Amino acid sequence: MTNPTLSKTRIPLGKALISCLEDQKVEFVFGIPGVHTVELYRYLKLSKIRHITPRHEQGAGFMADGYARVTGKPGVCFLITGPGITNALTPMAQARADSIPMVVFSTINPEPETKHDYGRLHELPDQSGLLNELAVYHHRLDDPQLLPEVLNEAFNRHLNYRPGPVIIELPLNVFETAISNANVANPTETISAGPTEIEGVVKAIRKAKGITIIAGGGASKAGDQIIKLAEKLDAPLLSTVNARGIGKGHELSVPVSPSLSSARKLLEESDLVLALGTEMGPTDYEIYKHLPKIKFKNLIDVDIDSDRLLRGPNAQLSIRSDVGCFVEALLACLPNQKTKTSGIERAQGCLQETMKELSEKDRHYIEIIHTIQQEIPSCYLIGDSTQIAYAGNLYCQIHQDNGWFNAATGYGALGYSIPASIGTSLATSKASVVCLVGDGGFQFSLAELGTAVDENVPVIFIVFNNHGYGEIKNYMIDHGIDPIGVDPTPPDFNKIAQAYGMPYARVHDLSELKQALRQSYPDNTPTLIEYLETN
Repeated sequence: MTNPTLSKTRIPLGKALISCLEDQKVEFVFGIPGVHTVELYRYLKLSKIRHITPRHEQGAGFMADGYARVTGKPGVCFLITGPGITNALTPMAQARADSIPMVVFSTINPEPETKHDYGRLHELPDQSGLLNELAVYHHRLDDPQLLPEVLNEAFNRHLNYRPGPVIIELPLNVFETAISNANVANPTETISAGPTEIEGVVKAIRKAKGITIIAGGGASKAGDQIIKLAEKLDAPLLSTVNARGIGKGHELSVPVSPSLSSARKLLEESDLVLALGTEMGPTDYEIYKHLPKIKFKNLIDVDIDSDRLLRGPNAQLSIRSDVGCFVEALLACLPNQKTKTSGIERAQGCLQETMKELSEKDRHYIEIIHTIQQEIPSCYLIGDSTQIAYAGNLYCQIHQDNGWFNAATGYGALGYSIPASIGTSLATSKASVVCLVGDGGFQFSLAELGTAVDENVPVIFIVFNNHGYGEIKNYMIDHGIDPIGVDPTPPDFNKIAQAYGMPYARVHDLSELKQALRQSYPDNTPTLIEYLETN
């Protein structure tokens, strides 16, 4: 949206930046003010953008991540030079691993001090070099007149490239300047498959007698279209962790990890596999180290990232396209009548085999996940790197688009779920959010409960307390290692809840959890439930 007033006058960089963020429809900024970012806050106070203050910059990054996953829009952070940036490196790395759009604004000391030890406040030896390695797009704004152009690239890059952390560095001296134009450039058009590519896919589909669809995180915004495609092709729809909401309990839905034998068998026996927006990385396809690569008979690989397509398995067709655009174009070219290839039978057979593979503990956690959804329909379930998340990643039926995600994929950071749940709740003010966290991961970011209280987000935090890092402890025991370093003392969760003025309940089993979830809690109030487990 063009602002004619801004185009005719020179305005301070900080004011111009906030105006550009408003034009990009930014709702929230996550960050902790510091002396190096105060000029941004001078104008943020006057805008419609709401500032969210975490207790640590890592929380800011994870909140932005949660917001981005459910909206599809980049989460935005304001970070100070040096420690603000390094504190947020972990969430930025998680966002890169899981292809989550994030735009980070950081200040940086001006030249010539940038790459030398001058002893300046918040100094790093080479901040730009550090960030350039991590970012999917990085720009140091030495020329403030380029601000509108740079921001347009930052906020639209995820439409045509693999999403991830975009980092804009603002040298401290540019805040002393004014710019003459703060107009935002025209929106970027999304890349889509061409007619020849769609024709090639249609030909392959006509030859196939048994098709399976894999949906990955890059397909998470096209769930309804993909269900229509699965119905038309009578194709089982297998969803990876970051696409687990796709399918919504449909009879063709196979919400199973492709690391499990049942899912791998389904894929290898299919005449044709349509892979939509999936990285095909080890944390989804080879989580168990002994697994060989899946042998596809015929594979059509669709992804927005051309580099990922080059790294992927051999495909009959590799198509660079936004998944939603691809599926829409493909549906328009397929015959109206639906194919019949025993898709439902193949899908249900895979699910039955999956249940035989799962351990008793996995089935217990999956029952908890499904019970939470029964008690709180259409909720978002945000997990940490914790046992219940690992179990759900193997298999769980989710009935909400983007309704299941966690940090137990890709980068695998602990402490993710509490701040990510806050970001999710802010983005979905009318939906329920449930945070699933272990007592070990809880202690990474328990201070962010203060942010939940400040912002009145009605998140239900369920902490599974087994008095330590239970998953790692079991892994050590299974591999003949005497457990060490895995028994950190948890806090008294009741007192933690009291300290933050939050409702609290302690439960010991599934029936007690049901009762706790049925309690009437005050509106706009976060709640803490402790699920006391035995090792």
